[in-house]
Amino acid sequence: MALIILNKDIETTRGMLYPRESETREVRALDGIWNFVRSDEANPTQGIRDGWFNDDLSKSMPTIPMPVPASYNDITTEQALRDHVGTVWYDRKFFVPRSWGQHQRVWLRFGSVHYEAFVWINGQSAIKHEMGHLPFETEVTHLLKYGAENRITVMCDNALIQTTVPQGKISEVANDQGVTIIQSYTFDFFNYAGIHRSVHLYTTPKTFIEEVEIKTNLSEDNSVGTVNYSIAVNGTAANEADNTLYARLQLYSREGILVANATSDSKLLGSLKVENVKPWWPYLMHPDPGYLYELEIKLYAAKEQLLDVYRLSVGLRTLSWNNTSFLINGKPVYFRGFGRHEDADVRGKGLDNALMTRDFNLLKWIGANAYRTSHYPYSEESMQFADQHGIMIIDECPSVDTENFNQVLLDKHKSSLEQLVHRDRNHPSVVMWSIANEPRTGQLNADTYFQFVANFTRSLDSTRPITAAIAVPSKDDKAGRHLDIISFNRYNAWYSNTGRLDMVTQRVINEATAWNYKYDKPVIMAEYGADTLEGLHLQPSYVWSEEFQAEVFSQHFKAFDALRRQKWFIGEFVWNFADFKTAQSYTRVGGNKKGVFTRARQPKAAAHLLRQRYFALGREMDKCNLPSDLFTYIADVGSNVQHDSSDL
Repeated sequence: MALIILNKDIETTRGMLYPRESETREVRALDGIWNFVRSDEANPTQGIRDGWFNDDLSKSMPTIPMPVPASYNDITTEQALRDHVGTVWYDRKFFVPRSWGQHQRVWLRFGSVHYEAFVWINGQSAIKHEMGHLPFETEVTHLLKYGAENRITVMCDNALIQTTVPQGKISEVANDQGVTIIQSYTFDFFNYAGIHRSVHLYTTPKTFIEEVEIKTNLSEDNSVGTVNYSIAVNGTAANEADNTLYARLQLYSREGILVANATSDSKLLGSLKVENVKPWWPYLMHPDPGYLYELEIKLYAAKEQLLDVYRLSVGLRTLSWNNTSFLINGKPVYFRGFGRHEDADVRGKGLDNALMTRDFNLLKWIGANAYRTSHYPYSEESMQFADQHGIMIIDECPSVDTENFNQVLLDKHKSSLEQLVHRDRNHPSVVMWSIANEPRTGQLNADTYFQFVANFTRSLDSTRPITAAIAVPSKDDKAGRHLDIISFNRYNAWYSNTGRLDMVTQRVINEATAWNYKYDKPVIMAEYGADTLEGLHLQPSYVWSEEFQAEVFSQHFKAFDALRRQKWFIGEFVWNFADFKTAQSYTRVGGNKKGVFTRARQPKAAAHLLRQRYFALGREMDKCNLPSDLFTYIADVGSNVQHDSSDL
């Protein structure tokens, strides 16, 4: 019997501009070594009842050092911490300058805590937030001691249930000592937890720029650009009743040249016109990809009183799509890229700038122009990198393996998308929203559920198409009609017809064709691949060997080339960029090994094959230059070369 699901309003977030220093703002990171306590799994609320937040954690329980940002699971050598279910606690001391207490407001911002966070400042409740992988902030002006020492305490709960995003189940199971708490989930990546991204304190003036929304346009010949802006403010300026706030905006080229300026009206809306514009292009689609301008916004009160200054990067581009194509700046796009994970040894899902930089170097080395943030929003720093490098992003919310559709789940699913769109709407690299990965779209209520989710996402942003990576057969699917672009996942020769390389090409062609026939929309293969143990070589190829992964790819390439001639097939995404950790399973040798790179970010044999394909496609479609080392020299066998015995 179907449950009645209502399309309720969702509370919208405010603020959340990335913390940036300016003439009117200061930013301070609270990253470093914090104190850490693991709660008793059987008594997860003990710290709340006993008031651990009222004093140093060390006064209540023995603490250990814990790095922030990082997942806590793999930092120590304790299995109990790696597999812990429930709450953990962090705290640290910090000083606030005396000057911050004068005519300023102070904000506390977390880039991400997984999954649920409770925060106290000096024993006073500051904020509670649910939803891993997304930022949250609150004003703490009234909670701080200026020119003195302060204490921040965080409780993090990693428990996933049927109404969290993503979903999971908690159960009690008998063990040798009595009973243990088990967290189970169907998604295929490890449920890393902790303070995953940076923690910032930052200041703003009393009246400040709280929101900036940017939308860009190009003329038909891409010679003139338009930056449409909308600004929202927070606070009360001196004598505001007698004055009108306005903004002055200046747009600078990458070379620091002023190319446009404007003064807003009192509604803080307007546009800037850019002659001889340099559009934002994806990697390999233009000799100068990822071109960014800098927009400087100055907020004024009457009599030229400067209130606040904020700067952000802007990429000017247009997106459009129809039932056969996706276009950027009027040019059709063929996506070639990856599903990925934020995952690395020791730090788990914790932000690591060195690793992030390496990953983008590898993306460009291999010739990819896109990736999907499977299966959750990635760090804001990685989004900024994608902007700079011209890597297109299919931006995915944390909904994975969604099932048991109900009202509470729908509300949280929509909330996750509201927070995601709010955070990432100004990034030119974000070209598509993915509202779920492998949802159970054949189930009862899936039609209504995803209609609500898709339409809600469109209400937040109508400038980008909506997709979801679907794994059910096309004949069973109830969600695709609500999407703009169809993405499907299938593992031929791996999960189905294991080892049969002769059962790949035609099956991919047939399934992609069936999706297009059913919905008359562009189609992307969002996942395909095979687990591969680095260094395992078997000839003839055999499952798990590096040869087998390369041959599975090759059989898919044949299908993709046949499908490309149909025009409506617009992209291919390998699963996965790099090996990653999963829950313990007899089908996983140390995790999921479908990466073309190892977890240490070194290439397997298939990476070189994929590199040759991706650059060949870039050469064919976008006339890009080929790297000089794309092919290893073998022999000169030209017909004009004469050989005799002296060559021996």
